[in-house]
Amino acid sequence: MIALGAWQLQRRGEKAALVARYAANLNLPPMAYPELAPVPAEAMFRTSQVRCLRVANWRSEAGRSAQGRSGYRHIADCVTGAEGPGALVDLGVSSDPAQQVAWNGGTVDGVITTEPNHASLIGRLFTREPALRPMLVATAPATGLAASAPPDPSDVPNNHFAYAVQWFVFAGAAAVIYTMALRRKSKSGSGS
Repeated sequence: MIALGAWQLQRRGEKAALVARYAANLNLPPMAYPELAPVPAEAMFRTSQVRCLRVANWRSEAGRSAQGRSGYRHIADCVTGAEGPGALVDLGVSSDPAQQVAWNGGTVDGVITTEPNHASLIGRLFTREPALRPMLVATAPATGLAASAPPDPSDVPNNHFAYAVQWFVFAGAAAVIYTMALRRKSKSGSGS
């Protein structure tokens, strides 16, 4: 358990470096949109551009507008060529998850992130989930939508310190229980 706690402290440093990399990416010049998952660290939070030939499918997800209002993000699953994975584009937020978005495609500028992750914490522990696809969060919303909150590296959780403390507490509790068991055994052995 102590080794697991030490490992979590190491992961804390690695995650902090990754978040710093993401923050630095915000200031780098635009790059080509990564078509395949997983999204490389050098692409996360970079500006990019996607040419959507047509929208194959729409979906709505819980989200927030750039002004901080809760709502539903409208995500277009775009066709970008004759074949290939296409692109996911978050075109903005509305209060209605069923709102019809009058947008059929075009060139979109935005910030690269990943698609929403719907796996539960328990599910992530016991199953190998597929890598999340890249998604572009549009800088300018589609007509009738409010701009989605831009991806922010500070939203990437770094809770490895809490996990480390948890493992050290477990190790301490195990040591106390073991010590109590040894004392009880020695008392019962000396009384016979």
